Order: sequence, then structure tokens, then C-alpha cells
Amino acid sequence: MEHPILFISLILEGLGLPVPHGFVGHTFLEQLCAPYMTYTWLVMAFLIIVSKLTLGNLEMIPGKGQNFWEIVVGGMDNFFVDNMGREMTDQFFPMIATFGLYIAVANLIGLIPGFMSPTSSINTTLALTIIVWVTHHFIGFRAHGIKYYKHFMGPMWWLVPLMLPIELISNFARLLSLSIRLFGNIMAKETLLGILFMLAGFAFAPLPIMVLGVLVSLVQAMVFVLLTVVYFAQAAEHAH
Repeated sequence: MEHPILFISLILEGLGLPVPHGFVGHTFLEQLCAPYMTYTWLVMAFLIIVSKLTLGNLEMIPGKGQNFWEIVVGGMDNFFVDNMGREMTDQFFPMIATFGLYIAVANLIGLIPGFMSPTSSINTTLALTIIVWVTHHFIGFRAHGIKYYKHFMGPMWWLVPLMLPIELISNFARLLSLSIRLFGNIMAKETLLGILFMLAGFAFAPLPIMVLGVLVSLVQAMVFVLLTVVYFAQAAEHAH
């Protein structure tokens, strides 16, 4: 949900660029200036600038910024290794970790009045999901070749007519479940906060919901990363 006044919309107006009245504009330029696009660029710039400032000079005795990133990156690395193994972690850590950091910051930025979460748009969450879905099938075919089809056949040959449709439907359903779960939770958070701010302004009434919004934002980023790791690990393991 868009806030009554979006910070970047004011900048776009000042630059003479179109400001779409919805999540997606009509012309190509309006689509580039759509809120979910501009705030995606803002999140990307934030992550790049913060990482440059805090990791510009790596030291043997780390400061607060380097300590923070060592905890975050090291924690994710240990989690991925425990669930995917060292080899797959080395290959896919940059992608999954980037998704996790982007989603976490994108979810949290919507808590600031005048900002919106790009993950409150189905365009953003579906794009992330398609990348994960295609990649986990790539992992499966790379690991098993044409025998990857056995993942969809069930444990016994006489169950194939029953299991094949179920497995195919459940696999395609990941596109909906992974994208709509993130989109729905963040959209609900944005909508509720927007209503409360209109009713109570900047009084203390929205504060409990904002605390809950922080929790929801972090949990949804963790869930997306967790399911991504699970899908990758399942695609690489042998079918039973």
C-alpha cells in the first residue's frame, strides 16, 4: 500500500518525471518510476553504501560494523552449510544471502512514514520466486540429469499415475506460495500501518503494530531464505 506521500515521489516530481498513481504505470517510463521499482533501487543503494562504509577497511581487530557483518554472514553461512552442504553453499551463498538481506531491508523500510516496502508488490516477490524456482530445477537437472524426473514419480511405479500430478501441482504451487506469502504479509503490514497513521497520526497508537511489523518483516525474510535453502537441498538429493 502506498503512503499518502511517498518520499521518492516528491523527488520524481521535482525532476519532472512521471509519478504513477498505482503500483504499475502505463508507459515504460512510468513503470521504471513505479514505487516498487524506485524503492528497490533505494534498498539496493542502502545496502551498497552501508556495506562500503562498514567494510571499507577490513581489520584483524574488527570494529562494530565489521563485527555485525561477520555475525550476519557467518550465521547465514553456517545455516546454509548445515542444510545444503559446503559445495552448494559456496555456489549459491551470494544469491541466497543477497535475497535475504534485500528482503529484510525492503520489508523494514516500509515502517518509515513516507516510504514503502517494494516487497508489498507482487511484481517484486514473484520475480524473486521465479529466480528461486528456476534455479532449484537447474540444480536438480545438473545433479541428476534426465533422472531428475524421478523426484516427481513417487516411491513405487504403480503410484506414478497418482503421484505425478500431485508432485507437479505442488511444485508449480511453490511459485504462488513463496511469492504470495511474502507479498500478503508485507501488504497487510503496510495497509494496517497506513490505516493507523491516518486514524491516529504520529501518536503512540501505531507503535505496537510497528513493533509487530519489525517482527513480521524479519520473520518473512527468514522464511523466504529457509524455503529457498530447502528447495535447493531437495533438488540436489536423490529421489526415494
